[in-house]
Amino acid sequence: MDSPAVLVPHVVISLFGLVSGFVLIRDFLRSRFRSAVVWTFLVSTTLTSATGYLFPRDHALPSHVVGGISLLVLVPTWLAWRPNRLFGMWKRTFVIGATVAQWLNVFVLVAQLFQKAPALRRFAPTGTEPPFGIAEGAMLLVFVAIAIAAWQRNRASSIRFD
Repeated sequence: MDSPAVLVPHVVISLFGLVSGFVLIRDFLRSRFRSAVVWTFLVSTTLTSATGYLFPRDHALPSHVVGGISLLVLVPTWLAWRPNRLFGMWKRTFVIGATVAQWLNVFVLVAQLFQKAPALRRFAPTGTEPPFGIAEGAMLLVFVAIAIAAWQRNRASSIRFD
């Protein structure tokens, strides 16, 4: 059983990351970069990945791997935002990195829903069944489409900070 002292802050921070990530993606598709949204997303997503390691476990779990990948993706994303201020290729680095980080957030959300929600758990009790794979695959395709659209939208447009 996970300690509420770790679980509750982790879940709250994760929800901030998820919500701000969807707002950020909407902004990408409008070639808009709002500092408050970007900071909320970057900080909460970084903290989500980092706090995932605070749960006592005797071995590494898939969530640890996803958290590690997320932290690696966030390094160039942070660098693109600060200190490089989205100059040149850093803008696309930021858009792609943030989109991948948000997909990883959603990937974990879907996995948690299949694990914790009884209605979904009955379709994929071990997380290896086709419904789970289909849900994760569908999310991957959606995020690939978002990344492509965001990349194209922000390729030639000027940066608009709000």
